[in-house]
Amino acid sequence: MRFCVFAASLAAGVSLAAVSAHAQSGVLNKAVGGYSFEDASKEAPTTKDFNNKDGKLTFAVITHTAGNGFFDPTYVGAKVAANMIGANLLLLGSEAPVDDIPREIEIINQVINDPSIDGVIMTTPQSGAYNDIVKKLKERGIPVATTNSFDPNILDRSQISHTGQDASAAAIGGEALAKCLADKGVKGGTIIFPNTTTLGNVEVNNRITAAFQATVKTLNAAGKLKDFKVDAGPQNIGIDVDANNIVGSVVSLIESRKDVVGAFAANGFVTPALGDAIGQLKLNGKVCAFGFDLGPKQQEQIRTGALTGSLGQQPFLQGFWPVMQLYLQIDRGISAANLDTRAQLVTKDGVDKVGKRYEN
Repeated sequence: MRFCVFAASLAAGVSLAAVSAHAQSGVLNKAVGGYSFEDASKEAPTTKDFNNKDGKLTFAVITHTAGNGFFDPTYVGAKVAANMIGANLLLLGSEAPVDDIPREIEIINQVINDPSIDGVIMTTPQSGAYNDIVKKLKERGIPVATTNSFDPNILDRSQISHTGQDASAAAIGGEALAKCLADKGVKGGTIIFPNTTTLGNVEVNNRITAAFQATVKTLNAAGKLKDFKVDAGPQNIGIDVDANNIVGSVVSLIESRKDVVGAFAANGFVTPALGDAIGQLKLNGKVCAFGFDLGPKQQEQIRTGALTGSLGQQPFLQGFWPVMQLYLQIDRGISAANLDTRAQLVTKDGVDKVGKRYEN
């Protein structure tokens, strides 16, 4: 009897082992087409000699403002991706702290004549200004990826990947502004949307419109719209402020309205100015003030209450993905694929999580 129990136990063990072995047979090591995944995952032998024939890919990243810190994580993301694929990277950009599109285009025109370049990543804030550049690179067989600001009319748009935040994401800030007013029990007043509209940044203008519409919609849904004056300028792309005296002009705007209870700015230039203006007027925590980007200054202003919050557009991805996209186009022949980096609202509760490794 004891032998029978032992035998039964042994049989059960063998049976379980057989089931386990059978389950492991689902492991795959080659494709249905017959090739091995190991071989197919290797880089093509011609990839590193794609254009300049020097045995290493070289990509250039050019932005329209490298002087205010916003694009720092973009460059970091690009560097991480370049390290992963063993590529050289040229980190370039307008040195100005404000959008300097002519300077960016000047730098790009130098880059496109560089024989060592295998791919170009660039921001495109001024619609229609980059077509000659794309045409020249196309003639040379150099792939292009755009990042951050979107030009819908750029030459061969469907053949160029874009990585960035759709302007409609600014609605998150508009909704947060309206909710902040409700949470504070604000009964009425003026809500302003300052912007440097004369600089012609279409993407930023569209953000203002999206935030304005979201604020109006949220207030209206709560039955409160009639109690507020929501002012985004005559075209709903912002109330123009002076780019040469940005803080002073925002201060003047707030003082002239006398009853400002909320404000929204749409880029990394006007947002810190909004925070500075609120600080100068000693309105910290008294105005529901939201903005864009999460540079060091915006982070500090959130901590002090000069800003209630700011929208991060995950610029790390705006550097990382374009590098990988160009590599995939060169090595795999993969068509241009867009990536929406969306938006994350950061307030005082979460601002201390933002840093050089986790910056949005």
